[in-house]
Amino acid sequence: MLITNLLPLLARYSLGFDLVAGAGNMVTLTIIPRKAEGAKVALEPAEARPISITGTAEEIDEQLALGTEGALSQIFVARVNLAEQLAEQRKAVEDAKAAASAKAKPAAKVAPTPTAAPAPAPAPAAPAADEPLTLY
Repeated sequence: MLITNLLPLLARYSLGFDLVAGAGNMVTLTIIPRKAEGAKVALEPAEARPISITGTAEEIDEQLALGTEGALSQIFVARVNLAEQLAEQRKAVEDAKAAASAKAKPAAKVAPTPTAAPAPAPAPAAPAADEPLTLY
């Protein structure tokens, strides 16, 4: 039953488990998502955070038996949604880079039009012999 309920995570991640017995019949089950074998993209830190559930063995079994209605379902749904959002964002970034690259290529092919240099300003006329020199 545990594996059946973890299939949504196994579709995206390789999983590690840590099971620790605590005081008073309490148990902590920690599920550690890892990069799936053959995956091209590394896990984001938020995706790789371990999932811990603490309770009695019976409570954990009961929650796992509920499947999509149990305690793990919200965690699974959040992880799957996060992974899908990250994949969409990566694709959007790649598409934007490709569009920018395609847009830049035609612009590079167009030779810039040479602009004519502005005509030099005429030199100021020399003052008449009876006029004082001025800066204006």
